[in-house]
Amino acid sequence: MARPDRGPLLTVSALLMGLLAISNFSKPFAPGPEVGFVFLGRRLSGTPNAIIGPLFGLYLLLYAIGIWRMRRYALPMGIGYAVYVVLNLILFTVRDPTAFRNGLLFGLVYSVVAIGVSGGTAYLLAQRRAALT
Repeated sequence: MARPDRGPLLTVSALLMGLLAISNFSKPFAPGPEVGFVFLGRRLSGTPNAIIGPLFGLYLLLYAIGIWRMRRYALPMGIGYAVYVVLNLILFTVRDPTAFRNGLLFGLVYSVVAIGVSGGTAYLLAQRRAALT
């Protein structure tokens, strides 16, 4: 049986999630405290950063593979990730109100892209639910 076609948007999404996974795997090696993994609105450092950053990297790697291979498990992973992204952005803004003070436009663009890509990928997977194997 032929593998269903992902289409260009899901292909790009899989590649972006793969790149994000690599970024999260590298969080423990980042030189400064402003580069740590943000978990539930808090920027991590030290041991928590060394554990949670790579764990999220693994999650995103499995998600990217699921998108690439059009697997059923990618849909609930995508929904969960989209919810996490929104929650993380809200909590980050609430817990650190100065986070985007100097870069309000950057924060707005970042939020729109993060929500759009994570939510859009979950939406596309839901639309292609019948093609997922």
